[in-house]
Amino acid sequence: MVSRAMVTAGWLSGALKTKKAPSLRVLDSTWYAPGGRDARKEFTEKHIPGAAFFDMEQCKDEASPYEMMLPSRTRFADYAGSLGINNQSHVVIYDCDNMGMLYAPRLWWMFRVFGHSNVSVLDGGLVNWEKRNLPVTSEIAAVKPEKFDATLDRSLLKTFEDVQENLSSKRFQLVDARGAARFRGPEPKPGEGIEPGHIPGSLNLPFAGFLTPDGFQKPSHEIRRLFEEKEVDLRKPLAATCRRGVTASHLALAAFVLGKEDAAVYDGSWSEWFHRAKPEHKVFEGRSQA
Repeated sequence: MVSRAMVTAGWLSGALKTKKAPSLRVLDSTWYAPGGRDARKEFTEKHIPGAAFFDMEQCKDEASPYEMMLPSRTRFADYAGSLGINNQSHVVIYDCDNMGMLYAPRLWWMFRVFGHSNVSVLDGGLVNWEKRNLPVTSEIAAVKPEKFDATLDRSLLKTFEDVQENLSSKRFQLVDARGAARFRGPEPKPGEGIEPGHIPGSLNLPFAGFLTPDGFQKPSHEIRRLFEEKEVDLRKPLAATCRRGVTASHLALAAFVLGKEDAAVYDGSWSEWFHRAKPEHKVFEGRSQA
């Protein structure tokens, strides 16, 4: 293992072989934007043996106009239970992105925000699992539904209202995990109807900086240096934001690895803020505010 939040391919391979962890449940959390590649189809063609597919599109707030908002507590509990997860399960999450890890930290955060702390991310993801010539399969394992009780941990979640209030109160540091160009504003739109820009007072710490070129999490001392260079004080309250609450979870995971286990995520992130905030509460560098 690397830490409670991260496990290595070697550890997971050993655990799957020896059956020493009967409560182990492995999840593929790969997601692609609608109209793109089919993550579920790719899962049926190739996945880590025994893994189940966690469909982000089926476990979100479908009534929300924003992209990937948290589902209700009961919806999450029912969906997790349908995948054979109970409150004693050790959940290990991976995704298939070429970066090594992209969506897995989001699901890691989701389990934690719904009260399940025994959850880890596979360091390096499927791409590095395969580089080690570890087994993959197209066989879909039978899953026995379990009962999963979810309890919302409000301390790990920030809402639009929380962030709006923080503009004046400055109760917590807000750190944006998107790339610098999308944070500042000169890069073209990252999606229809959403311009680049950022929330006033937020700092920019791109999530890609936490990963090595091969797609693994960087060593703790390098992660700590990244926070220090941006003058993020891990002793003080911290919340992460991004485009849709996904790469913000990388920042929460990186903070967790350094011992800060209470970093929150602004679920709606910029996709919500852009549509709901007042014009004066949106920063677009290099041009006038929309």
